[in-house]
Amino acid sequence: MKNILIVVDMQKDFVDGALGTSEAASIVPNVVDKINSFSGDIFVTYDTHFDNYMDTSEGKKLPVPHCIKGTDGWKLNDDVYNALKDKEYTEIEKNTFGSVELPAIIDFGLDEEEYNIELIGLCTDICVVSNALLIKANYPEANITVDASCCAGVTVESHNAAIKTMQMCQINIINNA
Repeated sequence: MKNILIVVDMQKDFVDGALGTSEAASIVPNVVDKINSFSGDIFVTYDTHFDNYMDTSEGKKLPVPHCIKGTDGWKLNDDVYNALKDKEYTEIEKNTFGSVELPAIIDFGLDEEEYNIELIGLCTDICVVSNALLIKANYPEANITVDASCCAGVTVESHNAAIKTMQMCQINIINNA
């Protein structure tokens, strides 16, 4: 059985930077523990924007520059980075909520082996749910899990709504307090 962990957008701007929240900061120890104890393939997504962010569709709807490539806010949270530094992982830059390349990148290493896919990260209600649903659409029979204790949303309410949406789409939710 192959295990896959997808660490979604655990970047400084989402933890304690431009769009950071206390809920996002509070999950960092859980994310670090999950990474440290994980054995399998790890994929790490980076929300990636550029200097023209404010001219994009997203920038017009969310006028808060964040995760501009090359800035400190684009980098992984230091604790998450340190947990990953001794592990092999694949980095995936994405300029929108979900990575359309992620399912194909995952598929490249699967062969015919059975597998489990687990997602953790930020924000539950935007990028985690987007990536979970893209993966589910590409692998409808896959065992896909989201660890709610390793996720935070823009608000507690929107986090809970995203968790409910993923459950309704037959994605397993664990550690949902």
